[in-house]
Amino acid sequence: MHDNHSPPLKTRQRLLVTASRVFAEKGYQDATIAEICEQAETNIASVNYHFGDKENLYLEAWRYAFQEDSRNHPSDGGIDAAASAEVRLAGRIHSLITRISDPDSNFFAIVHKEMARQTSLMEKMMAQEINPERQALIAIIKELLGHNATDKQIQFCHASIIGQCFHLLRAKNMKVSSENRCYVMDLNDADAFAEHVVQFSLAGIAAMKHANIKP
Repeated sequence: MHDNHSPPLKTRQRLLVTASRVFAEKGYQDATIAEICEQAETNIASVNYHFGDKENLYLEAWRYAFQEDSRNHPSDGGIDAAASAEVRLAGRIHSLITRISDPDSNFFAIVHKEMARQTSLMEKMMAQEINPERQALIAIIKELLGHNATDKQIQFCHASIIGQCFHLLRAKNMKVSSENRCYVMDLNDADAFAEHVVQFSLAGIAAMKHANIKP
């Protein structure tokens, strides 16, 4: 058991690291505070002290996992804000696919669990952490489509790009037999897949923009 005289910040950090991993492995419903505390070498009282309850620990652990992902793989792909819209879109797609394919990404593992058994906290996580990235991608798509684009076209393009990226998340978590392995995406080709998504998306956006231009 962890020494209760250790600095509180150290205990809180250890709980976040452990909880993000356990929630990623088991999801909110199947993970227990007792298991998290045992692995973090602390006690249930420390969870109550630092987080209040399981829901808040889950939310904070999910947020911690998101921040770790963002630190390791910046959402803009490290692309300068002054770069062209095409380059900025490529940076965001490569970043997203790299984060999804990262075997150490607890954030997207939790997302996958949420997609299967959603909790009431999904909306809060969307608003606080995910939506800013969503809006940044939508802004680039809008720039690429031009001023004649409709809101529906912009939203559909965004959905198409995210759908391609999240196909990798499904492949990452798909359990298949050895004889059917050839039908599942090879995660070692994540960079090649990212480049495909970039080229496919840019071509689709360009075609839509051309169609929107009045003769």
